[in-house]
This record gives sequence, C-alpha cells and structure tokens, in this order.
Amino acid sequence: MARRWRDGRGTLVVHGERGDVPVALEIAASYRARTTGLLGRDAVDGAMLLTPAGSVHTFRMRMPIDVAYLDRGLRVIAVRTMKPGRLGLPRLRSRHVLEAQAGVMAGWG
Repeated sequence: MARRWRDGRGTLVVHGERGDVPVALEIAASYRARTTGLLGRDAVDGAMLLTPAGSVHTFRMRMPIDVAYLDRGLRVIAVRTMKPGRLGLPRLRSRHVLEAQAGVMAGWG
C-alpha cells in the first residue's frame, strides 16, 4: 500500500557529512499547498517538502532557494540553487522536492 502524505509540520533529520542535523519541516502534499509553496514569503524557516513533485519553478518568488530532488526512498538525486524567475528541469526519478533558503543545504552537508 502506498504511503499517503498529508500537509503538516515536523522535523527532518538530515544525515550529512557533519552528522545528523534536525531541520524544521513543512510538508505540502495537497494540490493547494504545493501550488502555493513558498510564494509570498521573504524567508524559509527550515525546509518545505513538496510531494509528489518532479520539478519546481521560482516565478513570483522573492528569494533564491536551494532545491533538492529526492527519489521514492527520500534519497537525494540532485541539489540546485535557483534564483527567482527560473524554471527547474524535471528529474526523471524525482518523486519529492525539498526547498530551503539558498545556501543552507551546503551547510547541512
């Protein structure tokens, strides 16, 4: 049975080069939450997980963001920094997208 994601908040534990890093997480699983995403915000507190998602755009965004494309097992496929007004290329195996303030993912390792 496939797991059903729901909108909400939680904590993401990033297993990176610098050890485990807890990150405040907002989950956007409904159509409305995914289409709104980070639009209209001046900053990101932690990260936002868009699910399901294979690509994102930054049209009408106020800030650059880091974007991590994740597979079904939540493993990172690719990480990109996107400036406002850009269209991200879809990733073939991507099932989820994690968005955060530009530059923070490098700090997570």
